[in-house]
Amino acid sequence: MRFSLNRELLLKPLLLVSGAVERKSTLPILGNILFDIKGQTLTLTATDLELEMVAHAQLDNQGTDGKITIPTRKLLDICKSLPENSLLTFNAEGEGDSVKLISGRSKYSLSTLPAEDFPNIEEWKGDVEFKLLKSDLLRLIESTHFSMANQDVRYYLNGMSIESEGHEIRSVATDGHRLAICKISNDSITLPARQVIVPRKGILEIIRLLAPVDEEIQVYLGSNHLRIIDTEFSFTSKLVDGRFPDYRRVLPRNGDKVFVTDKEQLRQVLSRASILSNEKFKGVRLNFSNALLKITANNPEQEQAEEELEIDFPYDELEIGFNVSYVLDVLNAIKDDQVKFTLADANSSVVIEGAASGEALYVVMPMRL
Repeated sequence: MRFSLNRELLLKPLLLVSGAVERKSTLPILGNILFDIKGQTLTLTATDLELEMVAHAQLDNQGTDGKITIPTRKLLDICKSLPENSLLTFNAEGEGDSVKLISGRSKYSLSTLPAEDFPNIEEWKGDVEFKLLKSDLLRLIESTHFSMANQDVRYYLNGMSIESEGHEIRSVATDGHRLAICKISNDSITLPARQVIVPRKGILEIIRLLAPVDEEIQVYLGSNHLRIIDTEFSFTSKLVDGRFPDYRRVLPRNGDKVFVTDKEQLRQVLSRASILSNEKFKGVRLNFSNALLKITANNPEQEQAEEELEIDFPYDELEIGFNVSYVLDVLNAIKDDQVKFTLADANSSVVIEGAASGEALYVVMPMRL
């Protein structure tokens, strides 16, 4: 088996699939990438048994078709350090357990593992499929992904709920203290009602793979998997087997105090106040009065921060505490220049939205300070 290709032609698909490689795996073969040569096409596959990434490259095949697995990290480091536009020639002769890589005067011998041992995510059919712009899918996920739980014992929270219904696709994430919902409507699609939970690692990998461009991408939802197919790659993630909580029941309905303010101003004062908040709990106090919002934070070292912001708040005075990190995450995700807060009282969750677009909605629970 002998084939050659340009460094740049290999580096792009190699970087694409390397995100699915498990670094600390008990199965050594999961640290390798499967090279599958058929004619002049090279297919690269990487998996950690939860995610699978497939990408393609065109090559000059001087030998027979075949399969081989090569250590990902070492091959990636070699490719990155070779000069631009180098020609790479791979040679795996006979039944040996190594592959020779030659580029100019550079020669490497890399150990391989048997290709037949490489795990393959079983073939499956998606029962819900639709096309979406990459920019829309990216916005849907980036608007909510920060609210996913991380290593929560309620394993179904360590991921994102992707839902389809009619002309609408929704993403929902919660860690029990905050909730983020984003929805996108597309009149050109009509979808059945479906809800799947994509694990945290899969969501972060999708963010890495997608660019905010107006190119269509194909999405398949199956009973156990989600698959995204692009011209350059195919990405498959297993789904979390569990029931996502009924978030509609926790949406606050009693909010009767609404105030709108400049997002960037509010973000800056909260960022400054957070410097002196308790490092563990990140609590800040918000005191609302008719024309003024006073933000205070303190920590166990008896240090204190106080910030003021002029606002229009024609209601009774209100004091409420929040984890400032949760509010800042929301403000960073909202694209509008103005943000709208809907409050009820000191013990009720607040609803935060962009003042202009109703695409995303965020709920943050209060803190007792």
